[in-house]
This record gives sequence, structure tokens and C-alpha cells, in this order.
Amino acid sequence: MRRALGLRSLIGMLVVLAAMTGCGGGGGQSDQVRLTFWTWVPGIEKSIDLWNSQNPDVQVELESITAGVDGGYAKMFSAVKAGAAPDLAQVEYWEIPAFLLEQGLVELGRYGAKQHAGEFVPWQWRQGVFNDGVYAIPQASGPMALYYRADLFQQWGIEPPATWDAYERAARRIRGADPSARIGTFPPANSQWFVALAWQAGARWFGADGRWSVDIDDGPTLRVAEYWDRLRRDGLIFTMPDVHTEWYKAVRDGKIVAWLGPQWGDALLKGNAPNTAGKWRVAPMPQWSTTGKASANWGGSSTAVLRGTRHPREALRFALWLNTDRRSVDHLIEGGYGWPAATGIARGSALDRADPFFGGQRYNDVFAEADRHVDTGWRWVPTTAAMLDSLNIGFTEAVGGQGSFVEAVRAAQRSTVRDMRRKGLTVDD
Repeated sequence: MRRALGLRSLIGMLVVLAAMTGCGGGGGQSDQVRLTFWTWVPGIEKSIDLWNSQNPDVQVELESITAGVDGGYAKMFSAVKAGAAPDLAQVEYWEIPAFLLEQGLVELGRYGAKQHAGEFVPWQWRQGVFNDGVYAIPQASGPMALYYRADLFQQWGIEPPATWDAYERAARRIRGADPSARIGTFPPANSQWFVALAWQAGARWFGADGRWSVDIDDGPTLRVAEYWDRLRRDGLIFTMPDVHTEWYKAVRDGKIVAWLGPQWGDALLKGNAPNTAGKWRVAPMPQWSTTGKASANWGGSSTAVLRGTRHPREALRFALWLNTDRRSVDHLIEGGYGWPAATGIARGSALDRADPFFGGQRYNDVFAEADRHVDTGWRWVPTTAAMLDSLNIGFTEAVGGQGSFVEAVRAAQRSTVRDMRRKGLTVDD
């Protein structure tokens, strides 16, 4: 099923926004510009201290906020509406359209942002581009791969699965070798994980080329949902939440022996399963075809300039430096912020080395390759948060015996169209 959503209101908003931000001035009218930055990224204060030491004319003040819709975003939206927003803020890729709908972001192309597009991984740069306007500077992402217990795979005679058919066969062998172990879990309340798998399968849920289109229940997505429905019905996977207490215990005890996870998940394994050091390896994600190289992404955020700033040029200058300067990126890597958005900057960084936890493997080489094969055409909508909630509810109900993952996907299609109508966006049936 495919429905088109009119973007007349959003396009009109962008025109108004461009006019508004044009009145912001260029800053630099006083001896010192002071910028406020709201973010939750760990360790980012080291980068800000470095900037401040090198740029006495533009000083950045950090305010730490809570991540999430009910935390930092709610505070940001309230501040924008009240005319009291910070100059810059941390905004995840999936939330950028929601800020656009609220006229919350400065269009940075008018201040020279477009000339820096080549400094960033193309698919990440595209996450902040709408109607040829640039609304965010990419910071980091979460390209995905397969973490797996090499010792147990070897013990059971299993090769890292190169295809999804091989993944299913491996799941059956693992359960046969140890009835209490599973290849992994389908986390019902983590729909961003499912979105990543649909993305990798070739799904494109949303389009924004003059009109919104919504196609959550497309062929690739239903294929993914049917696949995991089958693994669930056959008892080949767990359905416990991931990255929670029960999941960490299963990882430590060798009962979860693989994980389709993001690059930033390495710290979760190291920090919560130290007894498994040296036993893990990383392999590319399984593919739907034997010749495929498609990857997926889970997570990712940007540095955005919010409406109302008096210093858009200086804010853009800082956002670009923060995410491309090698010393700054080194600090961000140290804090565990994710996979760098700047092109090639991981080479020579702390990510570019062998790791004893992964048996001496240069495991980030796998993620570097994965980042090059993420579909650049993926888009989000202004109601992404509600869409993710709908999927979470549907998947949780399916795990509880009510419905299926396929039905959850179809319900999310219907609810997303409905939610966008409620936001004033026209739906053409």
C-alpha cells in the first residue's frame, strides 16, 4: 500500500523559515560572541574546551540535557516556541523533520554549509537536507554488523552467516547444540533496530520530493517482518529486550551468541560482559542476496542551529569544526559518541587499531565498510516518534500472543498516515 502526503504546509514553512533566518544577522558585531549548546553526548566538553581555548572571539557554553522525546526534545521545542532556544542543539537524524515542521531550525545553506558537503559521508549529509536546504551538520551514526562469539561458533562448526538464509540455519544449529542458547533476540520495544533491518533490505518508507509518501508496509519490510515472525514462531530467537539487564546476563553467560548491533555497541559489550573478552569477532551483516553488500544504520545525530540565534555564521563555523577537526573527533570517540560522520576521519584515530576484546581483530574495518553501503535514499517524517511507538506496541503485542510482526507493520502504516493528517499534512488517498 502506498499513500502520498501533501507537503504544501511544510514547503511553505521552509520558505518562511528561510526568510526568518535571513534576519538573524551574521554575528561578530561585538568583541566576543557567546553561543549556547544543548547536548547529551558524553565527553563533548573536552571538544568544547579545545574550541574555546583556540577561539577567544567565539565562546561556546555547554548545557547537558537528557536524550529522548520526553527529555531534551520536549525542552528544545518549548524553548523554540518561547523564543528562548539555545544557539545549537544535538538533534538525532530521525527528529530533524519534526523540528522543521515546528520551524525550529536555521537553513544553513545560505551561510555556506553546502560547500562542506564533501567532508561528510554522503548518506549522513543527506539526513539534514530537505528541499535543497541544509538544516543540520552530521555528527555520528551507527553502521551495523554482526557481533558473534567466535569461540562458540567454532565449537559448533558454524561460520559467520553471509546471508539471511545462512543466519536462520545457524540459529537452528545453535539451538540444537545448546537448547538454552539462541543466536540473538528480537527486541519488541526497540523498533529502531527493526527499522535498520528494513532499511538494509531496501525499504524506503518515506519520500519528500515535493510531497510526502508513506510506504511502511512495502515489500522489503514485509519480507523482514515475515522472516523474524518465522524465527520467533520456531523458537530460534529470544524476544527479550536488548541492552537491558536480562540481555546482558544472557550475553555474559553465552546464551546470546550473536548480536546484530551498531558500531557504538562495542562499548556495551566491553562494559557489560568483560568476562567474554577475546571471544568476540565482528562480521558484515547477512545479506538478502549472495552478491549483496547492503548495510544498515541504527542511531545517528547531528549538530543543528536553532531558530532565534543571533549568530548563525559563528554557530555553523563551530558545528563544522566540532565534527571535522581531528582533535575534536578524537575527544568524541573517546567519549563513545558513535561512528564519525566526517569522511575518512576514523583512519588514524582510536578506531583504527586492533582490539584485544575482539581477539586482536581490527573490527572497525568492518564498520567502515558498512558505512559505505548504507542506502542514501532513506528519509524520516515529522511524526517518526509516533511511528516508532506504534511499531513498539505492535511488536510487543505480537510477542505476547496478539497478532504478528507483519500486522504490526501494517498497523504502523495506518497510524502514521493518520498522525500526519492530524499534523495538518494532506493525505491523498
